Amino acid sequence: MIHTFGGSNWDDYLYVLEPDCPNRHYDLIQWEDQQTEALEWLWEVETKPAELADGRSRVIPWATTDNGECLYWLVRPDRSPDEWTVMVNEARGDRWEHFPMNCTGFLAAALAGDLRSAVLSSRFPLTEHEFRRLTATRAGHAPT
Repeated sequence: MIHTFGGSNWDDYLYVLEPDCPNRHYDLIQWEDQQTEALEWLWEVETKPAELADGRSRVIPWATTDNGECLYWLVRPDRSPDEWTVMVNEARGDRWEHFPMNCTGFLAAALAGDLRSAVLSSRFPLTEHEFRRLTATRAGHAPT
């Protein structure tokens, strides 16, 4: 997906992260570092989702939204990367959803309207889809 679409924005809502993204705000590596630290702190006061209770599974962010929700790969030690499924976390709360599909399948199902999430915006997807690649940001300018 990254080789085809790169770091990208879908329907003016969902941002797919990319390693070394031209837009530094959506660099997957930086997001992983930040989210790992944030979740470690969060799980000192909140309960981890059941999918992570074994202590061996973890999450890696692959997308975010303009509202601040985060979409993760659920990484399990006995699964190869093509078997990682999707976890969605609400922006300002402890609600998590698990979707037993990979990120490409998730994005395709969401855009087709075949997948509904209680966490993601009810306005996603748009009736007419919008797509744009994320480009480099200039100092003092908003990300695109």
